[in-house]
Amino acid sequence: MFCIIKYIFELNYDSPYFSTLSLLKDSQLGAGMNMILIPSWLGVVAFLHLLVASLEDLKVILTLWPPDTMVFLGECLLLQCTVEGNSTFDWHYHWFRNEPNTSRIAKNPRHMLSGGSYSITAVTREDGGRYWCQAQPNDNATKTLLSRPITLNVSGLDPPSLTLTPNSRQLFIGETFTLKCPKNLTNSSIWVISQTLTSHLTKLSDSMTAKCSSQNNPDKSGTCVVFATRGHSGLYWCEGAGGRSNAIHLTISSGPVIMRTPVYSVPQGSSAVLSCHYRKGNYTKSTFFRNGVKAYGTETKLTLKNVGEEHEGYYKCASQDGKLESPQSWLSVKRNLFSGDEPASSSSGSWIWVVVSCIILIIIPLAILLIHHLRYKMFYTHSCWTIPGEETSAGGLPATKQDGTEVQWDLSWMEMSNLLYPGK
Repeated sequence: MFCIIKYIFELNYDSPYFSTLSLLKDSQLGAGMNMILIPSWLGVVAFLHLLVASLEDLKVILTLWPPDTMVFLGECLLLQCTVEGNSTFDWHYHWFRNEPNTSRIAKNPRHMLSGGSYSITAVTREDGGRYWCQAQPNDNATKTLLSRPITLNVSGLDPPSLTLTPNSRQLFIGETFTLKCPKNLTNSSIWVISQTLTSHLTKLSDSMTAKCSSQNNPDKSGTCVVFATRGHSGLYWCEGAGGRSNAIHLTISSGPVIMRTPVYSVPQGSSAVLSCHYRKGNYTKSTFFRNGVKAYGTETKLTLKNVGEEHEGYYKCASQDGKLESPQSWLSVKRNLFSGDEPASSSSGSWIWVVVSCIILIIIPLAILLIHHLRYKMFYTHSCWTIPGEETSAGGLPATKQDGTEVQWDLSWMEMSNLLYPGK
């Protein structure tokens, strides 16, 4: 419809339509054509009014999978933007974070955009916040529709873990994989959402290719054995009476080679094994790439020891002749308590230790020096003071008699001399 409107407004007097009108006008039909053009333009205005009204009836819906705004570290998420209403437009989508229409989401290798789908791999604390999507008709640069926001709150707690066997983000079509819900989610079911333009929630036990059991298990945990088909690519998680597990993303490939990387985050400081698997042929050597750059040797298995943040990224492998290449797969690293993802309370605690250290190393020695200084000053000053009412002569007092016995004198030495030697 926007194409029709655009065509109408771009008509000019050089077009054949207006040339014909000119000929008719020149042939004495101008007055009649003016009467015809008036209702024609009124019809165009009415059409435009109906078109604008139809746009106003449309609504943009933003959906989060799994449907829980409390998300876990290391899991995968999918945001889906759809336009509801009677619309035949082709839509273009924009994504915003924290502030609508002003702050578009910055590029991030863990964040992937595909039409109205926005996926996040291996959630970190930095992924928390409010998200919007904006829909815009491809033929109209001014008319846009904005969704309501969804707020992601990132939990620092370890989630109930969905177990996948084999532990790999990529699998071949025809492989069998097993999903098992955690024991603390009683009577739980496994859900899957395929990452397509028409994504919808499906209970995995409803699939014809999955054998799932819940009530018959002794531990009351849901288990599904799945024969992989292309339709099984997507998000998986468990839901039960106690909540939900973390969500993982699987890619089912029909290609000749896949890259097996752990589906869960690898703890920092531990080891990780990455392997290159070929559907056919006996390949003993492969070339590995990290973020598109050749970085490793030529074995089909790559062991990373003492994993750190520098190892995180997208990995892929290829045959040595370069003819066979796997899709890329993300390797996630789980930070420890002292990494960049540590809570703010730990940071404030470190400042407390800094202050305490300063007190011990600086203030206490200064206090000791000050106490010594005051004690020395008091002792020196006290030795220079005289006792009030007590005077001593320059000659001093005799201590003993001639026989050596101690004599206590009550008179001064001068008065005693006068008594002993009056003639003098």
